[in-house]
Amino acid sequence: MTWKFDNSKPIYIQIADKIEMMILSGEYKSGESLPSVRDFAVQASVNPNTMQRAMQELEARGLIFVQRAVGRLVTEDKAVIEKCLNEKVKSITLNYLNEIKALNIKKDDAVKILNENWEN
Repeated sequence: MTWKFDNSKPIYIQIADKIEMMILSGEYKSGESLPSVRDFAVQASVNPNTMQRAMQELEARGLIFVQRAVGRLVTEDKAVIEKCLNEKVKSITLNYLNEIKALNIKKDDAVKILNENWEN
């Protein structure tokens, strides 16, 4: 897995967002144990403190929790995952729509482009 960061927002937020996408896409399943902070930090080539902060962000979002003697696990609360997924989809959609509208693309043309590229 390649971790790429930019200067648009703090690295720990970018890490949390990436792991959130991995959870929402099903790469990490409900109840599944996550790699340790150190292992994740090595994968992402970041300081463990940065990764720890990302984990705290994911805990605050309700997507992961700590279980003593086991480590960090993905939440088993399907409602939390569904809520986060809906929020993410809405955010992506609104960003897309704002950019399309800025280009003066008509709704029918935007839908046509989506349909043509859905399978890509």
